Amino acid sequence: MFNNEWWFSVIDVVEALTDSVNPRDYWFKMKIRVKEEDGIELSTICRQLKLVSSDGKKYETDCADTEGVFRIIQSVPSPKAEPFKRWLAKVGYERVQEIENPELATKRTRMLYKLKGYSEDWTEKRMRGIAIREELTDEWQKRGVKQQREYEILTAEISKASFGVTPGEYKKLKGLKRENLRDHMDDFELIFTMLGERVTTEISQQEKPDTFPKNKTVAKRGGSVAGVARTETEKEIGRSVVSKENYLKKPESQKRLKAKKAVKAELARPHNPESTRG
Repeated sequence: MFNNEWWFSVIDVVEALTDSVNPRDYWFKMKIRVKEEDGIELSTICRQLKLVSSDGKKYETDCADTEGVFRIIQSVPSPKAEPFKRWLAKVGYERVQEIENPELATKRTRMLYKLKGYSEDWTEKRMRGIAIREELTDEWQKRGVKQQREYEILTAEISKASFGVTPGEYKKLKGLKRENLRDHMDDFELIFTMLGERVTTEISQQEKPDTFPKNKTVAKRGGSVAGVARTETEKEIGRSVVSKENYLKKPESQKRLKAKKAVKAELARPHNPESTRG
């Protein structure tokens, strides 16, 4: 991991795809060939990182992130690289289809959540949350928010006001790394996330903040509405909404089923009427 991203040794990738007895030399010649044929410097998509070698010592070597590795694979003339090239072509084609027909993207997202073990009920909330998030980011863009860091700051303001923690702190609480935080939220967490973002959008549309500090204030106010609702909910249900639970090991649908069974078992358990008398 580097800068919160997976990076891969290019030499290892080349060795796996070519079976070359000297992958380092293969990579060196490949960079020259690609530059001569395509005018592209593959070194520009790489970064020198220190990795542990077979002798136990760390040496600097060319590494690439996921996007960079996919680009390098396209230049490897090997039968082993063909399945990856076909897959990349398929993904690219599907992306073009989704641009032409956005409904396809929604259908594919629903299918992916189903394959990952999420229930239809959870998926409906997640999809609605995605739509609300898109409305909010569109609104921020209208108000002059451009940089990724600014979006992160505003999102953190809503999260702190809604849950008392930033998204980064929330991920640590749930034991997540690169995983999407919202894919590991339960019903309550998703609902209050949606509430904070939807209220923020509404306030912004009405007040039209024209500076970043004003956008921050609006984000905090929107999140605070969700924060108040969360606090009241916690009083009523007797537990914290902010949860350490995640779906890394057990899919959401299995956990939901287990919870339902526990409730049914509790309702079916005989109770002593005497215990309810004052």
